[in-house]
Amino acid sequence: MANIYDLAYDLEKGLRNSQEFQQLKEAYDKVMNDPSAKQMFDNFRETQLDLQQKQMQGEEISEEEVEKARQVVELVQQNEDINKLMEEEQRLNTVISDISQIITKPLEELYGSDNNDVQ
Repeated sequence: MANIYDLAYDLEKGLRNSQEFQQLKEAYDKVMNDPSAKQMFDNFRETQLDLQQKQMQGEEISEEEVEKARQVVELVQQNEDINKLMEEEQRLNTVISDISQIITKPLEELYGSDNNDVQ
């Protein structure tokens, strides 16, 4: 039987070599090599992280912050390269989500509703 960690490293290698990851990397590199797009993208990520952090801490998000985020999103959506990057990121996230479902299937089967019928 294969070592489970070896399988995980094989999965990592497969993910790195996948078409989805390669396309994401190309899109990322294109944005990072364009100073204007990079600045927009960095601003978008910073705004996104700030709002997520506030939400996680239970802090209220002001109307001003919501409006700023909306403006940042609108600006980012106008950049074709950033849009491509976000599309590629979503594609890879879908693959990772699918893999996660496959990996957790044994736990779902173990703790699934059929076992809850035990009296």
